[in-house]
Order: sequence, then structure tokens, then C-alpha cells
Amino acid sequence: MKLWGGRFTKPTNELVEAYTASIGFDRRLAKEDLEGSLAHVKMLGRCGVLPQEDVEKIAEGLEELRRRLEAGTLEFDVAQEDVHMNLEKHLIDLIGPVGGKLHTGRSRNDQVALDMHLYLRREIDEIIELIVDLQRALVETAHKYLDVILPGYTHLQRAQPVLLAHHLAAYFWMFARDAERLRDARKRVDMMPLGAGALAGTTFPIDRESVARELGFGRLYENSMDAVSDRDFILEFLAAAAILMVHLSRMSEEFILWSSTEFGFIELDDAYCTGSSIMPQKKNPDVPELVRGKTGRVVGHLVGLLTVMKGLPLAYNKDLQEDKEGMFDTVDTLKGALALFSGLIRTLEVRRERLARAVAEDFSGATDLADYLVRKGLPFRRAHEVIGKLVLHCVQRSCFLGDLSLEEYREFSPLFDEDVFQALDPRRVVDARTVRGGTGTGAVKAQLERAARWLEDWSEGSDTGADPEPGDARSSAEPAAGDNQEEGS
Repeated sequence: MKLWGGRFTKPTNELVEAYTASIGFDRRLAKEDLEGSLAHVKMLGRCGVLPQEDVEKIAEGLEELRRRLEAGTLEFDVAQEDVHMNLEKHLIDLIGPVGGKLHTGRSRNDQVALDMHLYLRREIDEIIELIVDLQRALVETAHKYLDVILPGYTHLQRAQPVLLAHHLAAYFWMFARDAERLRDARKRVDMMPLGAGALAGTTFPIDRESVARELGFGRLYENSMDAVSDRDFILEFLAAAAILMVHLSRMSEEFILWSSTEFGFIELDDAYCTGSSIMPQKKNPDVPELVRGKTGRVVGHLVGLLTVMKGLPLAYNKDLQEDKEGMFDTVDTLKGALALFSGLIRTLEVRRERLARAVAEDFSGATDLADYLVRKGLPFRRAHEVIGKLVLHCVQRSCFLGDLSLEEYREFSPLFDEDVFQALDPRRVVDARTVRGGTGTGAVKAQLERAARWLEDWSEGSDTGADPEPGDARSSAEPAAGDNQEEGS
């Protein structure tokens, strides 16, 4: 008989049993279910709902089940539907009918909600640790290649040269926002639903506050119907996870492009690549490709649960069983991707010579040539036109700006002088961007110092979102107010 079978006159249809059972995936909540049950039964004893003798016997049985779970010897049966009924059945088999008293004052509805809050709270903490390690890998690699310049792109067309460290730091700040989003979402995970019962609370004189303290929760749900039907905390996690995976996917795309023969900017370590079964020369960037591909499933889990929730009346509905598989898969996908990317970034090699050629063989210094003319007194819009014609001239002759003679430059404007070639030097072009957040070497060093402080503050639990006033936070690389500012740059 089912533990709930008293009202029924016939067994569950086998197809219904297989279709409705969740034990195939919610068994992952067994650790949290036992943790919550232990806190619950101890509270029942403190409140006098159960005699202390029963409480001790039930607690000993739960501890034994926890030992079996950790040893991998605890078996689960689809006939018992879910993790809660499986564990309760094991408990009754182990200690006798007294095990049935464990469910006093609670429902599977608030029980499963508790399990998921406990599970997701722990997993968010672990995911944030992985994000921070990835950020450290980015900072380490940025320092390692601080002198390397690469083409910066807009519309996937060469735009302006930037430091590779600056490019990598862009992802650092993306992941900083991801960590902050998850930390903020954790506040809504850190709420205890136990005591809500099926939807209306319980008639037993339980002490929800003491259970919350024992389980380390910061807040209680104040409405029993909300407690058992709320899945906002999962939706918020999935939303933050989807944004995080999009950031990883964007970085994946760049590493895939950069490691191709056409770009040739980086070499991924062999340990993070695979080969071809037919083409001996192939070295495939499978890790970033799979991360890019798996982003779709994480986004899909968010959309899937939003769709489940959009039409549900209060309070609990069986539809909510669909909240778990996407959550579990998202956790697994995130943790795997983050751990792999930390190693991939720490081991990649930058092809310095190829990048040096790349920044020398394009028109990414064009804006600086326009600024050059502005400093000579030409209005920026007119300077823009002059340089545009110069670029067209080079394109028609299959050459670059650095290949032109001074005489050719003067055919387009008499303002050009010998110093025009200095203005085209990629290092000068980069280091001219001294503004906070810019790609100049001094500005990037200051940015990496701020990144290091962010990591230090995070590890200390400080508010990393707080930032000094802009006037107080100017890096040493930035010009002071009143210094000569260049128009059009």
C-alpha cells in the first residue's frame, strides 16, 4: 500500500505510476530531506508534540539513513513515487511504525519546498566560488599578457586596437555582476517554508522559528499558501544562470574564433581540445563549443519554468514537479562550464607575433589620425572625411595607412607632418586612452587593481557594489580636471 493509500480502493495504474513518479530525479534531494526531517522531529520534541523517546528513535533512524546514503547503499523504489516517501518508507522499515510520526505537522508540499531551498542555497554558494575562481584566472592571465595588443572589433570588423588584458577584464566585470546577481538571489532562497503544511499551516503547536535557526535560514515565509506555491526563488536563480551562461557563451565564441587558423590569436591547451576521427590535423575547441551549445538548454529551463508557473492557481499543483529537472541540470551545467573555463584560461597561449602583425595590418588607427588633424585645428567632422578618403585610397591600392608616404598624406591635407607616423603606432594608439575604463596601459593596470580589490572585498564579505565617488576614484593614468583634453577622441 502507498503511504497515502487509505482513501483508495485499487492500486495505481502502472503507467500513471511511472509517469507521475519523480524519484528518478528528486532523489538528489535526499541529503536535504534528511537534514530537514531531523530539524523537524527535534522541534516536535521541543514543542511536546511527540514524546522524547519517539524523537530519539526517529532521529537515530534518520542518522542511519544518512549514513547509508553517504555510503551509497540506500535504494530507491519508483513505487514510492518521490524522495520523501522513499525515505519515510525506509525509516518505518528500519524503526517500525513510530517512523510514521515523523510526518506530524508537515506536508510533502512544504517538505519539498524546504528541500529545494536547502539544496539551491548550498549550490549557489558553490557556483559563486567557481565564478570567483574564474575571475582570478582572468586577472592572472591579464597580468601575464599585459603588454599584448590585439584588434578590437565592432560588428566583427576591425575597429580600434586594445590591450588583451583590457579585453579579458571586460569578462571579469561581467562575471562580477553574475556573482552579485546570484548573491542577491540567494536572499530569496534563504527563506524557510516548513510549517506551511499542505497550504493552510498546521493545527500542531510547532515552532517554525527554531527550525529556521537550526537550518540557518534568515527569514520565514509569512504566508502558508505562498510558501508551498512559490517558485520565484528558482526562477530568479535560473534567470541569473541564463545570463551567466550567455556571458560564458560570448567568451566561448571569441576563443573559438581566436583559435582558428583565420585568426590565429591564441592556442588552446591540448587538454581542453579534441581531435577528429578522420582528419589527423584537426584540433577542435570542443569545450567552448559545448559551453556555447549548452547555453540554450539553460535559457530553455528558465523559459520552461516560467511557462509552467504562468497559469497556476494557488496553492500547490502537480505541475510544480516540473521545477526540479531544469534546476538540477542548470546547476550541473554551470558548475561544469565554470570549472572548465578556469583551467582553459589559465593554460591558453597567446600568439604574440600573430597579434603584432594583426594590429599593424589594418586601419584601426584611423580614429587617431582624425584626432591628429583635430589637434592641428581641423573640425572633427572634416577630419573624419579626410581620413575616410585616405582609407579608401589605401583600399583601392591594397595597402595600409602606414605604407603611405608623407607626400601622399599631404595630398589629402596640408596639416599632415612627419609626426603623423607616430600617431599610427599601435602602442601610442592604445596608451592614448587614459580615461578610467579605457584601454591605456596605465588605465588597465588601475582597472586590474580595482578587480583585485573587488576579489578581496568579496572574500571578506564586503559590499563590492559600493564604489568611491568618480572624483575620488580617478586612476593615476587619467588626466586631472583642467588638463588638455582631446576633442573627438
